[in-house]
Amino acid sequence: MEIIAKCKKIRSSPQKIRVIANFIRGKNIKKAFQILSFNAKKSSFLLKKVLFSAISNAEHNYGIDLEKLKIKKIFIDNGPTLKRTMPRAKGKSDKILKRTSHITIILSEK
Repeated sequence: MEIIAKCKKIRSSPQKIRVIANFIRGKNIKKAFQILSFNAKKSSFLLKKVLFSAISNAEHNYGIDLEKLKIKKIFIDNGPTLKRTMPRAKGKSDKILKRTSHITIILSEK
């Protein structure tokens, strides 16, 4: 059985979140929480929130024991990009792309 949790339109670029997501891919729940707790990056806090949501889904919706859960898949996809401009010299402007991302975590039983 697969348990899914999603978080959309997070104001952090997918490239930054994927660095931390690669650490916890395929690990069990306890090990993943330890890795995320001792990491100081913003993306580890965001991943921890989504992982906690997936665990809550498994516990309350399906009644699955938490000791049996492991992270099967993690997807970090591109979200909508906010486009802004910054004034430059001689009346020109540069684009600033503020990227967002979608996080999907899929848990499964061992």
